[in-house]
Amino acid sequence: MTKSILDDEIREQPEVLRNLLQVEKDNIQKIADDLRGKFKYIVIAARGTSDNAARYAQYLFGAHNHIQVALATPSLFSVYNSPPDLSEALVICISQSGQSPDIVSVITEGHRQGRPTLAITNDCYSPLAKDADHIIFLNCKEEKAVAATKTYTSSLMSLALFSCFLGNHTNWLTQLERVPDAVKQTILLIQNNIQHVERYRYVEHCVVIGRGFNYPTAFEIALKIKELTHVVAVPYSSADFKHGPIATVHRGFPVVVIAPSGELMMDMLEFINYLKQLGAELIVISDNDQVLETAQLPFRIPAGLPEWISPIAAILPGQFFSMKLAIERNLDPDKPEGITKITETL
Repeated sequence: MTKSILDDEIREQPEVLRNLLQVEKDNIQKIADDLRGKFKYIVIAARGTSDNAARYAQYLFGAHNHIQVALATPSLFSVYNSPPDLSEALVICISQSGQSPDIVSVITEGHRQGRPTLAITNDCYSPLAKDADHIIFLNCKEEKAVAATKTYTSSLMSLALFSCFLGNHTNWLTQLERVPDAVKQTILLIQNNIQHVERYRYVEHCVVIGRGFNYPTAFEIALKIKELTHVVAVPYSSADFKHGPIATVHRGFPVVVIAPSGELMMDMLEFINYLKQLGAELIVISDNDQVLETAQLPFRIPAGLPEWISPIAAILPGQFFSMKLAIERNLDPDKPEGITKITETL
């Protein structure tokens, strides 16, 4: 595969995650200790890749901490000047750059209403970080490629650590400490099949399917495909896809499915088999042999990862797939057309 900045940054992720665990763990524990008992629900403001990390937070804090998470509507704060009542909320803003005015406006309003605020960012000197009561620093160094990769997995790891400490689930830390090695192994496993991505160089449309903890993974893979390849990729949960959109599937139609082991795997396998009957071209990410055997292009992730942290590994095949497909379509994965690294929206 042609080397690029993006390729380097994807491959940096095991060490970036290992460093985050070592450097930021104590800070995150202190933040959790300070915030525990001071809120009843969470409001998260984010855009783009960070918004997909926020979707992960909805499942994570709901399942592990029994805390409802709402995704903020930033334009209510920044454009309409009509913010909602944030009583009893913890306000979290996730932004790699910490620059976007609409996201900053949410944390500023949280302060105005007297609510605790937390910024998750890769720039601890950004406007977002300066406005927050607490900061989780992603410790990714500079992310030079336009498409976010290492800041996404670091955001997921940061949220997972915060959830563990907030709920005093310190026994789960041993599971999180396995993630850097699992991500490293994932990168090695991907190399077995990545050359076959050329099969899809003329694709114009596809869908990406996930559910549960990997519903956000579907959104993030779809975003990477759109950003890097000009392919119209639409994310769905398998449940929503059955309610009408499945009628779009025809012979040869590409469907990316994320189906690691967990509560939903057998349901996902049944769904995949139905897609196969419809003639779908299946690109499948899983650790399960039976699931992987259904695919024209299988991507294996390491077995044994608990479902709740599988998204940190499951995103990597999507990152590599998108980058390789861009190269096959004679596009520059480091300079996707029409977008910039820092996007500031009002």
